Amino acid sequence: MDNFYYISADVLDIEAIFDVIHHDKKLKLSDEAKVNIENCRKYLDQKMAADKKPVYGINTGFGSLCNVKIADTHLSQLQENLVMSHACGTGEEVPTEIVKLMLFLKIQSLSYGHSGVQLATVSRLIDFYNEDVLPVVYSQGSLGASGDLAPLAHIALPLLGKGLVNYNGKKVSAEKVLQDKNWSPIVLQSKEGLALLNGTQFMSAYGVWSIINGYKLSYLADLIGTMSLDAFCGLTEPFNKLIHLVRPHRGQIKTAARILEFIEGSEIAAQPKTQVQDPYSFRCMPQVHGASKDVLAHVRKVFKTEINSVTDNPNIFVEQDEIISGGNFHGQPLAMALDYLGIALAEWGSISERRTYQLISGQRGLPSFLVNDPGLNSGFMIPQYTAASIVSQNKQLATPASVDSIVSSNGQEDHVSMGANAATKCYKILENLKSILAIELLNASQALAFRRPAKSSVAIENFYNAYTEKVPFVAKDRIFHDDIMATISFLESTTLTTEMFKD
Repeated sequence: MDNFYYISADVLDIEAIFDVIHHDKKLKLSDEAKVNIENCRKYLDQKMAADKKPVYGINTGFGSLCNVKIADTHLSQLQENLVMSHACGTGEEVPTEIVKLMLFLKIQSLSYGHSGVQLATVSRLIDFYNEDVLPVVYSQGSLGASGDLAPLAHIALPLLGKGLVNYNGKKVSAEKVLQDKNWSPIVLQSKEGLALLNGTQFMSAYGVWSIINGYKLSYLADLIGTMSLDAFCGLTEPFNKLIHLVRPHRGQIKTAARILEFIEGSEIAAQPKTQVQDPYSFRCMPQVHGASKDVLAHVRKVFKTEINSVTDNPNIFVEQDEIISGGNFHGQPLAMALDYLGIALAEWGSISERRTYQLISGQRGLPSFLVNDPGLNSGFMIPQYTAASIVSQNKQLATPASVDSIVSSNGQEDHVSMGANAATKCYKILENLKSILAIELLNASQALAFRRPAKSSVAIENFYNAYTEKVPFVAKDRIFHDDIMATISFLESTTLTTEMFKD
């Protein structure tokens, strides 16, 4: 079986994208997609030859310049000018894994045959994807309204032999890569520049990446939280399914069942307990983790719709003989979903830090700050500071971007989604969550060691043993930055499985 994913009208979902990424599959256009693209382009050319009336973005200016008619002889230059003038991104470079997703999703959207692009244009984007010629894109510049204009302009520049790309581990000019590969620059035809720039693929790529990794961190939050629970000699009664069946939120039920599965067979859990209740950060894991799981499921549905959509403008309907200007590029559904996801991710971090705090508090027979000779050794005092700092930053980042709007383009674009800002904030919250969970794992592992000779469950002990090969027990103070970084690497190396997508 070949290692290709065939771009088609079949429904694309998050698991399929993960499969493409995980197995490093190449992209190919299906015969159906090729026909759709070619038929749409042929229709547009015939329509423009037969009817000279102004059609937005095809033979007019853009934005508030929509009433300026452009001569036929300048239509190719119009599209090239559009790409160059809109390539004004600033800020940090977008990670290459996100750029590659942008290419994938742009190819998918153009393949439906409602955008009017040349087959050669889509084929070149596929070449970029398959050969890891990844345009340099910047994180700032999109209002998430007329599509992700600035970021997508940087995606489009290399088609013209302009701009920069990341290739073979180096940042080089697109012109040089095209020459080395004997690829001629694409000569954009009417509508193509707008088809490339209008669209939500910047927001969508960040969202898809955050959803995929959100499922992984959801699983790890449950596993690390269960290790903390056992290391804290916590009660298992709050995870009894009877409690959750009378408040049957799906994520809550899933979390409680998973925690019981993780802790099953633990000698520590089987020991008699003196406490009547545990703090909420342990007892309410099903309710808190579960609520975030339910958000993740909702956001996944929103993005599934989006990545199977046509989001440029105007849209071309060959069978209906219509070219219609609308607003499918507006990112409001994504902006609100990304804000919601950011809140969910932040809450996993918030409750994780509270468990870390409890573990270092000197309760339940554990030494203060989880170290021998506290006083001489500060132990795990300051890693909790670090976690608290990151949690606080996540709270700030979780402030919604979608409630903001700034008028642009001389009032023509008078309401914007700010979905691109929601996307980059969500990504930052996700990265921060890795650090917070890493600090909890560092603490939970140390606390578990103080429970010896009693053992935890097979699942937790296996996880503990794999982890302590990378980050061993802390006998005395050492440079904890190194341990935190090693723990983050350990978590990142954990393979996402199909089972994790069932949250």
